[in-house]
Amino acid sequence: MRAKCLTSWLGLALAAGCGVEQAPVVPVAGKPPVKVARCFLKYRDMRAGEVARARLTRDVSQYLSRRPGRIVYAALDLVTGVELGQGKHDQDLITASGAKVDIVMALLARRSGGLDEDEQDLAARMITESDNHAADAMWSRVGGGGGMSAFYDRAGLRETTPGPSKFWGGTTTSPADRIRLLKLLITGGKGLSTADRRLVLGLMGRVQRDQAWGVSAAARPGDRVALKNGWTPRPFIHNTWAVTSYGRIVGPGRDLLLSVQTDRQPGEGAGMETIEGIARMIGSRLHTLSPMISRPCPTSPIA
Repeated sequence: MRAKCLTSWLGLALAAGCGVEQAPVVPVAGKPPVKVARCFLKYRDMRAGEVARARLTRDVSQYLSRRPGRIVYAALDLVTGVELGQGKHDQDLITASGAKVDIVMALLARRSGGLDEDEQDLAARMITESDNHAADAMWSRVGGGGGMSAFYDRAGLRETTPGPSKFWGGTTTSPADRIRLLKLLITGGKGLSTADRRLVLGLMGRVQRDQAWGVSAAARPGDRVALKNGWTPRPFIHNTWAVTSYGRIVGPGRDLLLSVQTDRQPGEGAGMETIEGIARMIGSRLHTLSPMISRPCPTSPIA
């Protein structure tokens, strides 16, 4: 009986997480002070996490109701598995320059030996500087819309459609597919090598400062950010703007993937402000969505 109970307790400890903390020093007459180790279990408070998640979802929704235009988002923390979103499968939102990462990934997936020197330069310019001429050249090399469709099919991005003809900026996608794209960069597969993924994420982590706005607002001091933003005027839709941002924020206790897409914005600045507002709310409260509880370890029963 004692062995069975002990095995059960160990299973709980492994599933929940356990550790040892130092209790106060216990004085013993005539002997050196001794610190007594005390065992404890640490596990997630699922109920408190669900309550916090519901509150955050509600607060973000209320925030969006006060913002202009159309706004959708998706978030996934790879450490805890926590997911958030609103309209995350809406797949008709323009990526604008956000598609530049897709183009580089598509070309890498076709090249077993990686990019040549000229293509590496084009890739760096189109991601870190958002150079449109570089994107035009790479769009042609990947085979335009046909080549991109093949990549999206292979990558399982069913909610992304390449822009027509030479207009790569007209590529449409969903927040959910942006999260899938980021996961592909992190986990690999679909023709992308470790070196390929390191190249793209490295470029996304070196976006020039004036273009590093957006989902980076979710970062805490010391967190690492890799992102790509997109912005374009919509002259045929009441002179509005489409503004998007997606990326990865990594730091202690979190590996957050976040995508926010907006359309019909009264200006570029309004879209940027909305994206950063959502990012700050999620980033500042992410830790509350998976709270931990500590409990003393149960003592083993005596048979």
